[in-house]
Amino acid sequence: MISMSFKNTYFLLVFLLFFSFISCGQTNTPNNKLNSEKTVAVSSKEILSGSQQTNLYLQLLKDKSIAVVANQTSVIFKKASHTHIIDSLLTLKIDIKKVFSPEHGFRGKADASEEIADGIDVKTGLPIVSLYGKNKKPTDEQLNGIDLVIFDIQDVGVRFYTYISTLHYVMEACAENGIPLMLLDRPNPNGHYVDGPTLEIEHKSFVGMHPIPLVYGMTIGEYAKMINGEKWLKNEIKCDLTVIPLKNYTHKSLYSLPIRPSPNLPNDTAINLYPSLGFFEGTTVNAGRGTENQFQQYGAPFFPKSEFSYTPQPNFGSKYPKHQNKLCYGVDLKNVERLSSVNINFLLDAYNKTPKNEKFFGATFTSHAGNTELENQIIKGLSAKEIHLSWQPKIEVFKKIRAKYLIYK
Repeated sequence: MISMSFKNTYFLLVFLLFFSFISCGQTNTPNNKLNSEKTVAVSSKEILSGSQQTNLYLQLLKDKSIAVVANQTSVIFKKASHTHIIDSLLTLKIDIKKVFSPEHGFRGKADASEEIADGIDVKTGLPIVSLYGKNKKPTDEQLNGIDLVIFDIQDVGVRFYTYISTLHYVMEACAENGIPLMLLDRPNPNGHYVDGPTLEIEHKSFVGMHPIPLVYGMTIGEYAKMINGEKWLKNEIKCDLTVIPLKNYTHKSLYSLPIRPSPNLPNDTAINLYPSLGFFEGTTVNAGRGTENQFQQYGAPFFPKSEFSYTPQPNFGSKYPKHQNKLCYGVDLKNVERLSSVNINFLLDAYNKTPKNEKFFGATFTSHAGNTELENQIIKGLSAKEIHLSWQPKIEVFKKIRAKYLIYK
């Protein structure tokens, strides 16, 4: 009996150990939910952000007056916790003078397009300068007395996601004022492919400033190098740029963002679908804002009745969602397989479900698409395959440019 009990216990322990191993191995799968309170264990084989590798940059900050461009994603991951880079640098006696914050604010809680006022960080007492709204570029006065600017923000690799526009203006302001910029690189969760319509420069806006495809397959550090190298800053000036690179990263790496990069990208599925569903921002169709499944579904009250429906309500990140309090019929994409290309079928499906007496294209559709061609193609009834093929010549040209600035395989 004793021998049998020991044997059963042994097999039970083996089973539990195996189950635990499988569960732990899921932390980097693309369908896991993000959680701002999640911590990440760091091992020698895990991807290390630039911010984590303090040995590469701390000495460069000594005896300098520092400004940091940061938000809620600007953290240093430790073995069982994470610390905001501002708190970490202050603890290390680095002289931080102020913080610049992008769209959604320093804490990442503001709605898309919501103007954010300057303020004071309650925890540190540091002044926070908003770079969204009327003041998108640091002024000479705001940079007065600054010796070095640090840029540390998690991007998602999509042209109309505005953090790269903020990067452009910060680089430009630094170049104009002779201030070096240090960028702490982070992984691109959509870095495994290049696809989508290429922006035509006459349609340049804050949701697309450069002639690149919608999904450009570069980390934010690589992208900064391209801004410099292609002379996209005003008057073709160059920023004194230092990129602290990632460790153990390739463009094919699966990386689950531990902290949501903005209010309406709550998990990896939303981030992966964002390039394809972000077009709906420029239409009358709701893409899940006002629900807990942002950018994982789409619908409208005027769609044909279907089994799937939802009602957008004001919530975190969406105070006034499209079709608020109206029953929307649509499509549920929560369980869709991970995409490695822009899926234009969602947009075509929504257009075809919209009655002719209803408006579909909004004022910002051209800005999101980056050209007028996509709207015309949809109106003319081109297929998804035809539209996708039309993107390829400009994508191939871009890939040759992109290759010059890649840091990672």
